[in-house]
Amino acid sequence: MSEENLVSKVFLIPTVLDEHATHTIPSYILDAVKQCKAFFVENERTARRFLKSIWKEMVIDDYKWTTIHKAESGVKNQFENLVKQNVNIGIISEAGCPGVADPGQILIAVAHKNNATVIPLVGPNSILLALMASGLNGQQFQFIGYLPIDNAEKTKTIKQLESESLKKNCTQIFIETPYRNNQMLETIVKICGPETGLCVAAELTSEKEWIKTQTIKEWKKNLPDLHKKPVVFCLLG
Repeated sequence: MSEENLVSKVFLIPTVLDEHATHTIPSYILDAVKQCKAFFVENERTARRFLKSIWKEMVIDDYKWTTIHKAESGVKNQFENLVKQNVNIGIISEAGCPGVADPGQILIAVAHKNNATVIPLVGPNSILLALMASGLNGQQFQFIGYLPIDNAEKTKTIKQLESESLKKNCTQIFIETPYRNNQMLETIVKICGPETGLCVAAELTSEKEWIKTQTIKEWKKNLPDLHKKPVVFCLLG
């Protein structure tokens, strides 16, 4: 047996952004799934459903399942033990690509520390899809994640992001909890300059996908209803 076969492989398995968008998953993902004996997932129920959707014959109970949560010490220890046993492992996010705005990154670090082979796989990622479709600067950009919940702090952060964007010609990418999307959009158009560009990318890869880039001045004329929709915001001062 070659030395390569004695090393654990950790597959970073992308999942769908919309449960009906299995067509966005490349066929070679199934080949990777079939090599795994254990899965560390952000949400076990949706991960199982996703894998059954691309591999109907999969026997769910034949595999070890661990929920990542925030990759606390117990989860990291379980993961590390499997790596040391040379078990092939799949990491699956709740949506999109593991390790990107996702707790899976902590386990990936453990994999590297233990000399496992880390294999990232191609699949849908809402951050990159939004940036691609925005028409804003794709050469310089940063992902901020969630902005502060407190209105005063949120306003301060948005002003800082716009100022930094103007200074560096950098696209700022961020997200919000779906039920607060409308308030987020209202805050952005209230405090940002009229010529600042804003892309709203909603329900990516679904049949209801909607992507629009306009200046703040144009957005003020007609604000869409984004309530409870998965949205990525891209802003360029």
